[in-house]
Amino acid sequence: MTDLGRWRIKLGAGGSHAWEYLSVEESTKRPQNDIDRYWLGLPLNLPPLPTPQSALDAARNGYSFLKRLQAPDGHFPGEYGGPMFILPGLVIASYIAEASFLEPERLEMIRYLENTAHPKDGGWGLHVGGPSTVFGTVLNYTSIRLLGVSADHPTAVKARATLHKLGGAAASPTWAKAWLALLGCYDWDGLNPMPPELWLLPDWIPFHPGRWWVQNRSVFLPMTYLYRVRFVAKATKLTAALREELYTAPYESIHWPSQRDNIASGDLHAPQTRLLQVMNCILRWTVEAVPMPALQRRALAHVYKLIRMEDENTNFQDIAPVSKMLHLVCRLHAEGRSSPAVTKHIETRDEFMWVTADGMLASGTNGAQLWDLAFAAQALAETGLINEDENHESALRMLKWLDESQIRENPKHFEGSYRHATKGAWAFSTKEQGYTLTDCTGEGLKAVIYMQTSWKNAPKLISDQRLFDAVDLMLGLQNTDGGFASYELIRAPQILEALNAAEVFGNTMTEHNYVECTTSVITALRVFQKHFPEYRNADIDRTTKRAIAFLHREQRPEGLWYGSWGICFTYATMFALESLSLAGETYHNSPAVKRACDCLVSKQMADGGWGESYRSCIEQEYIHHESSQVVQTSWATLALIYARYPHVETIKRAVALVRSRQLPDGQWLQESVEGIFNKTCTINYPLFKLVFTVWMLGLADKYLDYPEHV
Repeated sequence: MTDLGRWRIKLGAGGSHAWEYLSVEESTKRPQNDIDRYWLGLPLNLPPLPTPQSALDAARNGYSFLKRLQAPDGHFPGEYGGPMFILPGLVIASYIAEASFLEPERLEMIRYLENTAHPKDGGWGLHVGGPSTVFGTVLNYTSIRLLGVSADHPTAVKARATLHKLGGAAASPTWAKAWLALLGCYDWDGLNPMPPELWLLPDWIPFHPGRWWVQNRSVFLPMTYLYRVRFVAKATKLTAALREELYTAPYESIHWPSQRDNIASGDLHAPQTRLLQVMNCILRWTVEAVPMPALQRRALAHVYKLIRMEDENTNFQDIAPVSKMLHLVCRLHAEGRSSPAVTKHIETRDEFMWVTADGMLASGTNGAQLWDLAFAAQALAETGLINEDENHESALRMLKWLDESQIRENPKHFEGSYRHATKGAWAFSTKEQGYTLTDCTGEGLKAVIYMQTSWKNAPKLISDQRLFDAVDLMLGLQNTDGGFASYELIRAPQILEALNAAEVFGNTMTEHNYVECTTSVITALRVFQKHFPEYRNADIDRTTKRAIAFLHREQRPEGLWYGSWGICFTYATMFALESLSLAGETYHNSPAVKRACDCLVSKQMADGGWGESYRSCIEQEYIHHESSQVVQTSWATLALIYARYPHVETIKRAVALVRSRQLPDGQWLQESVEGIFNKTCTINYPLFKLVFTVWMLGLADKYLDYPEHV
């Protein structure tokens, strides 16, 4: 185990961040700050703040603590981990490229895998805290072995027994099989076809890969290249040992073609459809059975060109670390280990590596910088804390970061790489990563407007024209039914989901409209319209009217909305009721809002809080967590405040619950996971507990003090 006292966050330009390990001498010269100590799980030893006498006082104390975690450039560095298939990609691709980790990094990764193993069976799940699966166990067992843990180590022995009990590596989902094939621990004949020739189809064909959801196609793109070249890493004694350890039968005896559809039941969220089976048969008996070398060379050249474009568009960040590390292997195969592209990929991998009290993980992207900051800025503005002198410096730094992080041009390689426009957008993390997101652009725009209008004497760092660019972008992202998807317009029919070959995720093949994305756009456009009534007023009215109609259609009969990016009904309902309130719909005049509030209140727990399990996202019905959560309590209370819910005792009980869990230094402790994606995989937003609590307490203080609002 490394000495955590020697880790420091290394902050880069544009909000990037990574960890660096300092020697004893260096750490003496550069002592840790509050940011380092907080994320390493070390005590900050702060003096207690004045005992709050009101909800606003509690919010003030909360923001006093949050400010300690703000970087000099304005953003809030933080964890974005939880999925258990991301670190393995980092480890496996690095092993293939012979790109070793620093010794402290290696040891911290091992410690993380040991700490996240299932406490009973020793396996790993799709995400931290989930039941052990073949997907999680085979990839993380492989990783811990590649990182230097011996096969007879107790952690490895226990995990291997669970893996064999679950069916062994032969029962892996496709993504795991592909990683193992690259390593030489699975045979490419055991995968269903992933031909790069599909990228040569005419773009207008509905199932062309360029029409798929961007997160899926970004992984499929390098996989098709590696599948066609049948890439296999250089054999080592360790990979030879893994061949024997990962399977329940001798490696040489396995009939690989019969393993293509062998997926353990615990991993099978999206079973193969008949249409996918037919498609696989067609591909096997055409492009696979009758090789056409000239066509293959042309397809590989085209796919590799797209890979290079993506690297250049994102400065080798790519959209996420899974695709990034696959790109590394592609560039290694095509250009060799000494290639500048390979070097750049290796140099930038540390921006995905994050140290926690449990060890070093790999983040879902290069961070959640914009997402966390946009909510913090809105909380500061809406509570009025932005106008308190002690918060001016923090506010200015946030506004400067929002200024610097707005994307001001389209991608270097735009339409030729199937990218959507980005001019005017804010990305989920940094400008460098550079992907448009509807909700991030909406929340970023709101944050700027709130700060530049509610803060007395605020500097106007972001011009009206740049705000217009964001509005123009959002207005162009509405789909035909009035909803908004995540990264781009829906490009393919929903029946394409029948070709989902990822098995462990849902809603991966094409874009879908999301309640949260739609509501972020509605609120952003309404807030913008209030301050700029002359700019595209008719277009905004028409767009928001259609979006609100979509929102009404998406409301469940019991009254709530399903959340796809947070847990779950509580999360989406907060956004929905905020949107409807800006359209003039409240508890008093809207049956839909009244139904939502009444249903939400029915879920309030005995202690006054709300708590919802991530299983709600999977089962698609409200499932109580075993205990209330301050984050979900804040979401539910904000929803009721936006809706002008008249029964204030309900709100007072929630406020009391959140205040009771605040520590003397102003912070709240981490409770359960907050986020999810693709219906099955949870992901952490640990700053939410320090942002939405402040936001809710500040607004509740105003709401409860002014009965005329009710």
